[in-house]
Amino acid sequence: MDSSFYKYQLGLLGFICAIFIGFERYLKSKKTPPDHLKDLKIEDSLEVGHPVLQTNGTAVLTSNTSRAGALNTLMRKYILVYAIVMGADWLQGPYVYSLYREQYDFPERLVAVLFVTGFISAAIFAPLVGVWADTYGRKRICLLFCILYATTCGLLLFPFFPLLLLGRVFGGISTSILFSGFESWLVSSSSNAALHSEDLSNIMGRATLVNGFVATTAGIVSNQLVEWNDGGFRSPFVASGCLLLLAWVVISGSWSENYGGGAGAGTAQASADVFQIRRLGAAWRIVAADPILLVLGLTQTIFEGSMYLFVFIWVPTLQESSLNPASLPLGYIFSAFMVSMMLGSLLYTYITAHWCPPSTSSNLQKHARSASTASLSSQGDSTLVLHAQLSSLVCAASAVTFAACVRVGKGKGEQGEHLKFWAFCLFEACVGMYYPVQGMLRGSLIANEHRATLSALFRVPLNVFVVVSLLTGVSSAREVVLTTCAVVLAISSLTTALIVIPRIEGPVSSRTA
Repeated sequence: MDSSFYKYQLGLLGFICAIFIGFERYLKSKKTPPDHLKDLKIEDSLEVGHPVLQTNGTAVLTSNTSRAGALNTLMRKYILVYAIVMGADWLQGPYVYSLYREQYDFPERLVAVLFVTGFISAAIFAPLVGVWADTYGRKRICLLFCILYATTCGLLLFPFFPLLLLGRVFGGISTSILFSGFESWLVSSSSNAALHSEDLSNIMGRATLVNGFVATTAGIVSNQLVEWNDGGFRSPFVASGCLLLLAWVVISGSWSENYGGGAGAGTAQASADVFQIRRLGAAWRIVAADPILLVLGLTQTIFEGSMYLFVFIWVPTLQESSLNPASLPLGYIFSAFMVSMMLGSLLYTYITAHWCPPSTSSNLQKHARSASTASLSSQGDSTLVLHAQLSSLVCAASAVTFAACVRVGKGKGEQGEHLKFWAFCLFEACVGMYYPVQGMLRGSLIANEHRATLSALFRVPLNVFVVVSLLTGVSSAREVVLTTCAVVLAISSLTTALIVIPRIEGPVSSRTA
């Protein structure tokens, strides 16, 4: 099959996405606040304890103008950096497997070893990365990410197996930082700016949407770079390294530092315990004592583990059903996946904007996000309930997509190839919803003091899950991997529905964190 089918699907998905964006903007322009909220200015901040002025018994707080300014400033700072670093990551996405397997001609077992090395590195260093981010500063750890990941891109240019292994070690560390340090910096900065919880949701939803645009562009650009380089797969990694150096400059110049432990972070006491064993022990006790956090970690392990396995198997899975595997336009397919992810993030934004009831004067107490507590109100929280429900739904829908691929089987033919492609597009739409949903749950349920530590700690079982799956022989058992992912995603959906949602909906006592 030539590339015309995938170009057409990419155009169709892009058209649907544009329609969705236009419809959402139309609804936003027509939306007016309820009469009882038009003149109400109640502070629903991410931090408690901000000064309140009393006038005739009515709370009058800081103006919405200053809040909007703080929101826009933080959104610009975060999304600019997020777009650059994710663009650097996505440029590599379609061609990591192809670089190892096709250009360097490593057997698939060695390719699996390279991937496994990255995940083992991430599993080992994930908790340390989180601790170091909380202790020595989130900005510093993000700067370290830029250096390490740029080094990884440089090492990938050499077809020498030991250097590629070292690159995967650095890549594993970088991935741990990318999915814990940046989010922790954002949540803490939003708290410091006294932004509302819906503001944080807005930033995360917008970031996921921008990520989709960036990834789509990156897929097309990487495809063009490969074509200009006569089919060589190195050029996207060179471009990625350049973006990472740009990100280092932007972070250095625009981000302020924040910590997990307050003003005392990074002191000589922290330096005396480089591996922060006590802090890791405290973080683990927090998770072990809280069923909601346990399920949150389980969901992250299962969903993101399935996502990483998907990265490894989507190319050979489509190739086994294609009549002409060598002609698959991987860049365009990747871009179609990313537009699907954008549609998922747009759906998330629409749902949270129109299904979540607006806050009122009697329902503005949210979760305390101080360094010592993260409590749930006895009346429950409609925003958290909605996000927990979405988390369960996303896992269930993802399970269906993998089950559909198994149902199609290995037979060659356009119908099977098309069905697998659209199933993968649906899974990417679930990914687009997953990140802001899970980010909001982590931001609400994990206290600032241990936020990066716990977020990174959740990645340890995630990487173990991926390593075990890869070592079982993904190349020879792709249907087994897809089936396993479908089953565990269904289990994750059920545990969220049966454990998390009832505890958030019902009366819940304060949980120390």
